[in-house]
Amino acid sequence: MPSPRPVLLAPASAGAVTGVPDLGSVAKAATAAAGDVDAALWLARDLATTLPLPGSGATRALWEALASLGAADLTVARVVEPHLDALAVLAQVEADGLLPDGALDAVGVDDGATWGVYAAEGPGARLEAHPDRDASGHEVALLTGRKPWCSLAGRVSHALVTAWCGPDERRLYAVDLRHAGVTVATDVAWAARGLTAVTSGPVDLVDVPAVPVGPPGWYLHRPGFAWGGIGVAAIWFGGAVGVARRLAEQAARREPDQLALAHLGAVDGALHAARAALAEAAAVVDATSNGTSTGVDPAVLALRTRQVVARAAETVLEHVAHALGPAPLTLEDEHARRVADLQVYVRQEHAERDQATLGRLLLQHGDAPTDGPAPW
Repeated sequence: MPSPRPVLLAPASAGAVTGVPDLGSVAKAATAAAGDVDAALWLARDLATTLPLPGSGATRALWEALASLGAADLTVARVVEPHLDALAVLAQVEADGLLPDGALDAVGVDDGATWGVYAAEGPGARLEAHPDRDASGHEVALLTGRKPWCSLAGRVSHALVTAWCGPDERRLYAVDLRHAGVTVATDVAWAARGLTAVTSGPVDLVDVPAVPVGPPGWYLHRPGFAWGGIGVAAIWFGGAVGVARRLAEQAARREPDQLALAHLGAVDGALHAARAALAEAAAVVDATSNGTSTGVDPAVLALRTRQVVARAAETVLEHVAHALGPAPLTLEDEHARRVADLQVYVRQEHAERDQATLGRLLLQHGDAPTDGPAPW
């Protein structure tokens, strides 16, 4: 396979961002850590000190780094992304003055903490928060119940978790996953052949101390929630690039026929659309964060961008499979893992359900013009 190299969302002539690590080094570090969760966690802590936050004016550089991780190894990217996302959430809540100084001490957070973010809900699983106070008088809560889809819950030290603080209201909490009241459930097996080192199962909590992060509803309704979702899409894009590079390698190695050229062209068109959508979204995020009115609702932006990138990833998977046939899928471990990992990862986009949500938002408000229900 080709040596690791970065994934860009804009031409190199657009210039690098000062203070951001060299993307080639990011790709090499991810390749070196491939498949190794512990190495990926070390890389996550390292990158957190150098990568910009979303909305900081360098969102494109952040998403290029995430895409570069995805192209190198999706397991590494799947470990790094929630750690960075959690730190971005904490940075925002602190900047908004919604987290008292020293509040996280109650759950043992230090510079060596590694993070997951668990906001999914599922049938038969409900995590409830009961208000309490710690010895210093800080507001805390005790969490009891089950939380589904908790990736790496047995490997990371801490998590940001949504829990029900009322009949129909959720709030975000920071928890120490090493607490005796936390049990990583073993009654759900990970049957997938993709992302086998980053399994996602339920976690049971019983009277686990937790620190509220923002008021009720803050986490899910802030613009940063949508921005984080686009960051995940940047990783899907990188994963698709990684798969597509195998097709390009074959075309360079053996004279392609007309069908092979058609597949190569289809892949390039799909990746170009995804790259353009991500680059535009990064510009909108930074403009919005700087106080410039873009007229684009963050949720609409995220759903659009994720849809474009997810469809591009599916297009790449289909055309590369048709072009290369069964041999790479059955005889090349790296390519087979890339394909299986991407197939699982991209299903975080909920396909037609997300399309329906986007349609509903457009009719409700979206960024529609005054003379019609849609912006086109």
